[in-house]
Amino acid sequence: MAPHLRKQLVVVGHGMVGHRFVQAAIERGLTETFDITVLGEEPRPAYDRVALTSFFEVGAEALSFLPGGVYDDPRVTLRLSAEATGLDPETQTILLADGDVLPYDELVLATGAAPFVPPVPGKDLGNVFVYRTIEDLEAIREASRGARAGAVIGGGLLGLEAANALHQLGVQTHVVEMAPRLMAVQVDDAGGATLKRHIQDLGLTVHTGVMTELIDGDADGKVSGIKFKEQETLPLDIVIFSAGIRPRDAIARAAGLEMAERGGVLVDEQCRSSVGNIWAIGECAAPGGRMYGLVAPGYTMAEVVVDTLLGGDAGSFTGADMSTKLKLLGVDVASFGDAFATTPDSLELVFSDAVAGVYKKLVVAENASGGFELLGGILVGDASAYGVLRPMVGSGMELPENPEELILPASRGGVELGLPDDAQVCSCNNVTKAEIVAAVSDEATHNDGGPCSDAGCVTACTKAGSTCGSCKTVVKKIVEDHFASVGKEVDRSLCQHFPMTRAELFEVVAIHGYTRFDDIIAGHGTGRGCDICKPAVASILASLLNHHVLDGSNRTLQDTNDAYLANIQKNGTYSVVPRIPGGEITPEKLIVIGEVARDFGLYTKITGGQRIDLFGARLEDLPLIWKRLVDAGFESGHAYGKALRTVKSCVGSTWCRYGVQDSVGLAIELELRYRGLRSPHKLKGGVSGCARECAEARGKDFGVIATEKGWNLYVGGNGGATPAHAQLLAGDLDTPTLISYLDRYLMYYIRTADRLQRTAPWIDSLDGGLERVREIVVDDALGLGSELESAMGRHVETYFDEWKATVEDPEKLQRFVSFVNAPGVPDPHISFRDERGQIAPEASDGPVTLGTTIPVGGPR
Repeated sequence: MAPHLRKQLVVVGHGMVGHRFVQAAIERGLTETFDITVLGEEPRPAYDRVALTSFFEVGAEALSFLPGGVYDDPRVTLRLSAEATGLDPETQTILLADGDVLPYDELVLATGAAPFVPPVPGKDLGNVFVYRTIEDLEAIREASRGARAGAVIGGGLLGLEAANALHQLGVQTHVVEMAPRLMAVQVDDAGGATLKRHIQDLGLTVHTGVMTELIDGDADGKVSGIKFKEQETLPLDIVIFSAGIRPRDAIARAAGLEMAERGGVLVDEQCRSSVGNIWAIGECAAPGGRMYGLVAPGYTMAEVVVDTLLGGDAGSFTGADMSTKLKLLGVDVASFGDAFATTPDSLELVFSDAVAGVYKKLVVAENASGGFELLGGILVGDASAYGVLRPMVGSGMELPENPEELILPASRGGVELGLPDDAQVCSCNNVTKAEIVAAVSDEATHNDGGPCSDAGCVTACTKAGSTCGSCKTVVKKIVEDHFASVGKEVDRSLCQHFPMTRAELFEVVAIHGYTRFDDIIAGHGTGRGCDICKPAVASILASLLNHHVLDGSNRTLQDTNDAYLANIQKNGTYSVVPRIPGGEITPEKLIVIGEVARDFGLYTKITGGQRIDLFGARLEDLPLIWKRLVDAGFESGHAYGKALRTVKSCVGSTWCRYGVQDSVGLAIELELRYRGLRSPHKLKGGVSGCARECAEARGKDFGVIATEKGWNLYVGGNGGATPAHAQLLAGDLDTPTLISYLDRYLMYYIRTADRLQRTAPWIDSLDGGLERVREIVVDDALGLGSELESAMGRHVETYFDEWKATVEDPEKLQRFVSFVNAPGVPDPHISFRDERGQIAPEASDGPVTLGTTIPVGGPR
């Protein structure tokens, strides 16, 4: 009997849509039937092209959807730098540029689109670029090093993204748009004028209603300027074309597949081409003869094809929501539905505040019952209402008697409305309000076996808010409103002993000036406390008082690590981590660490935070180790506490030829300022001396990246089980301003975060998220700035080294014994083996109970 051969599915293109197709194929079991080969023309796996501008800040790896370059399913093969040059539908084969020929049973074309470059004389000169790939941005960055001025030809979505990139590189930037306004497809004249004022206020020059006649070049064949029709030449060093896109349909066209009139592979509602086993998705496809240039429609097409290949009949693509919300050069812009009032008898309601730079327009129409329904709208300068307004389009929901209230500020009569169940909340992933409510209903189950209890779980289960993030606020509100409607109160109490959140308890302790746990629980709690509230109160007291955590009755509140100022390990020994600010250390101090490790028989390991960890220290040896380190100028690195750990740095401008600022100096300054700062969870920082980001600052709770003008401040990053990239809070800051913002940010976090809540989920939990943090920290909207800075100032002034204070206090030293009635006896259960020339715990070792009493005759 002949062996069974598995079917072959080839995907041509590994952009965002091609990657989404493969993800859906794996998740839904298509690889049970097909071996999938993915051909990526670029030298890297799929990455977030929507966030392309952030490449200069975060690097290519942070944008990647598949950093390792390999899918988890072994039945999927990804080939990079693999250009498909030919397609033969008769033999069902794909020809590659290297001569390889691949057979297929099913073929999915996801080749995307290419930038449109108008036939302008001079378009082939040096330093003329397009804006589409990471390689394009790398070339632009290289050209910008000696450039003074540049222009982006195109004032649409992509054009303004390109202008933002050029502006970030420190190049004087011009935006050139042939239409009479910016973003002509999305906004009207008034909205375009508001957007133009915002962008010009940032230092960019905008030219609208002009046509580029030619691009001038110099003797070296590089750009020297551009000439507008009937105007003088504008001197330039760089030109970027971002004037739209065209479908990449060449191999399909050459193979005889039916094409749409304006390009793109013509497909039906299942995204099937004119050849039955060839499919097209994303920007290379033209369902119904129309190309869709946004990622969300491409994602829907990918899901439809997977469903169809699995034999389903529910999937079809009949059109897409082309609504858009984004932040361009720091300006919120949104457009949704019938934004230009093309529907007969529609009406426009406009709110404009030129001083605040806000423009809002709603397009409404009268319905059969005499009320009004929403058709579309435009928001510039303030798009906070987008999440509620966009789902109302097409929902049939009747508007208030005075619909203009929907876009008025709350202080001028604005209102909030609920959404119907069938309203589409997340257009990127086609998630309705009903699906979000279903995820939190009592009948729902997720990975842990029950219904979701918060918005974060809903996002993970339904994907609502996981792509562009613009609907996250609405998702959170729907979840909270549902819980309120069914009488389910989300208990945010710290524990059964304190009927309040950690943030509320922090304020209670601060206002009353408490210094002891017993007084706090007597006045505001019940019972005697537990393993949850005791360490939480200990952390609050340490944050407010900056006292020694082992002082008085507070020492009994600490968890194991804080109680012994070191991290307990699996065999009952401890690790010791001295502070090495910014990762900078002298040879003399390195020698001391080596001598201590040798003399006490410790295992040494370089940490990810640029420190040296010493493992295997016995409890009774800890003060002796600390004394040796303190005498050499070291202090506690607080690796055991919920406190600042490290501020990692690259070598910066001192040594690196790419560095633009002294990153080591700033890292040391910040680490010495915030050392010992107790917080709801551990804190990590990083400082990079240039945009290459060698210190991985955007993976930290606070990260600083140097610019030519100063420092960019990022907040809310972390690694761990749920990694998050830090987000830009403020840019081009001088050092004093940076430090004042950091003081405010950290103290606001310490005051308001939940117990054991890292900065990333804390920011997500705030109403308004990062924008709320920016209001508090940068804009000082609540007038707390000086108060938060003063609180940090008190911390800095009262800092002391816990190790040194312990070594000098005989009472505290009494704690550091293995057996309370035999203080000179080491724990006999601890033993080590040799591994790679260093100690390692014996496999049978387990921790003993600390403070144990042993028989008077000694250990046996």
